[in-house]
Amino acid sequence: MTEILTRDATPADIPALHRLIESAYRGEASRVGWTTEADLLDGQRTDPEDLATILADPAQAMLTTWRGDELVGCVLIADRGEGTGYFGMLSVSPTLQGSGLGRRLVEAAHAAMAERFGARRVRISVFPQRDELIGWYRRLGYGLTGETLPFPYDEPRLGIPLRDDLHFVVMERALA
Repeated sequence: MTEILTRDATPADIPALHRLIESAYRGEASRVGWTTEADLLDGQRTDPEDLATILADPAQAMLTTWRGDELVGCVLIADRGEGTGYFGMLSVSPTLQGSGLGRRLVEAAHAAMAERFGARRVRISVFPQRDELIGWYRRLGYGLTGETLPFPYDEPRLGIPLRDDLHFVVMERALA
């Protein structure tokens, strides 16, 4: 098997990042894996301009995982201040979902947030309709905080809602 390498994304990676994220979350290609949001949202998950903004912000980064020359996973990490990190856009190639790569990326995100941002805890936001995903995060030590966040219905850059009941639940865990 080809060695897996995890590193920070660079601007040159934006086209590959965009393709991977879209394939993991949207459209028919995403249905191969279990992380699809295709039943909740249509349209795009992100765009190259959003990814460029993330990469230019010192309080954020995209960790990427490569198998040879192929981008197979990525995750956004961010500093939310006061010892809190955040991660999102966790994406694994749909054909590799269930292989442990997502867990490996989450562990890399935890380590990077602790090292770079001094994070002592991590927060994530998840659609409550994604019971299987919430269960996966629970197995990784995350718990529901009781907080919710509204879905930005007025921001089509994040997707076109297929339902009128979208929002996020906040989950959190401590870092060792």
